[in-house]
Amino acid sequence: MAATGATDRERKALHRKLHGFTYVDAILWSLRILVVVVVVGGTIGTLVKGRYSAEQWFDFFMFGLTIGGVYALIALGYTMVYGILRLINFAHGDITMTGAFTAFFLARSMDKSGFLDNHPVLAIAGIMGLAMVICSITALIVERICYRPFRHVASLAPLICAIGASFFLQHSFRGLYGSNVRSYPDPEWLKGDLLFFGFTVPPVQPLVISMAVGAMLLLYTVVQKTKMGTAMRAVAEDRDAAAMMGIDVNKVIIFTFVLGGCMAGIGGVLYCMVYKQIYFFTGFLPGIKAFSAAVLGGIGNIPGAMVGGFFLGVVESMGPALFLDGIGIDSPYQLRDLIAFTMLVMVLIFRPQGLLGERLATKRA
Repeated sequence: MAATGATDRERKALHRKLHGFTYVDAILWSLRILVVVVVVGGTIGTLVKGRYSAEQWFDFFMFGLTIGGVYALIALGYTMVYGILRLINFAHGDITMTGAFTAFFLARSMDKSGFLDNHPVLAIAGIMGLAMVICSITALIVERICYRPFRHVASLAPLICAIGASFFLQHSFRGLYGSNVRSYPDPEWLKGDLLFFGFTVPPVQPLVISMAVGAMLLLYTVVQKTKMGTAMRAVAEDRDAAAMMGIDVNKVIIFTFVLGGCMAGIGGVLYCMVYKQIYFFTGFLPGIKAFSAAVLGGIGNIPGAMVGGFFLGVVESMGPALFLDGIGIDSPYQLRDLIAFTMLVMVLIFRPQGLLGERLATKRA
């Protein structure tokens, strides 16, 4: 009798599961299976063909770490603002562009005078410093116009204002400096190759990776070890409770936008050092990919943004050759953006909290 009762319960549970299985679930499972088939089949096909040497795979990996470090720096601005305000600053990518574009004129002047080649440390510090200042000022203006008036309004107004600010920044710089693509200076000390783990790499790659990691470690130290960082974490947990404990929430929000602007300034200059060009639309694509990295790592989570940026960069760099070449797609590297945004869609569908999850305050009645 007991065995019969257990069997009946199992049958009823299975019936409920099957009854609750909708066509949406079927589509999602089909999507999962398709992605697995493409990834596994493409990887096996690529490795069987043996078209790429160990040096080429290492080049893919190093470039992925390089561009991933840039994505991570920009993603930190998204994740910090979201952690404090629970809003997405969609103007952040174009804020990155403003700093890099303004610093371009200083970099070009230093390059023409020879200062960039003769004093590389001082020159890079000056270029980075100018980009950080411009990005911070722009971020504060965006905060004051697009977010502060709507801070206590539950509507889409801040999001719409941020998108408007993004277009305003793009077309303001287009009007000021034209739509031509300008070549970022390429100093002599960034030319040639370096021997790295037995492979040759361009000097810009270890430079960008080390500077990105250094900036992220500095940011993490500020957030975890300083009084203002403690205030940021408190406001992120519960803004009202933090205000009741005497924390100046306005000051914390301003500091957060400045900190995000500084990271965007560094990321923008490093991005231009990698691609050697700048124009008014430069910030859009890395901004969207940095947002993808923030979502991938768990938006609102600072270590998650760092991990998500590097992970996205490596997958975007190695993915076309590893996944797509093996299934017979011609010129797979042209589809690297497809891989990046497919990852974003998959994360949003199947794990919306991201790889490391989002730290949410426990809501009390």
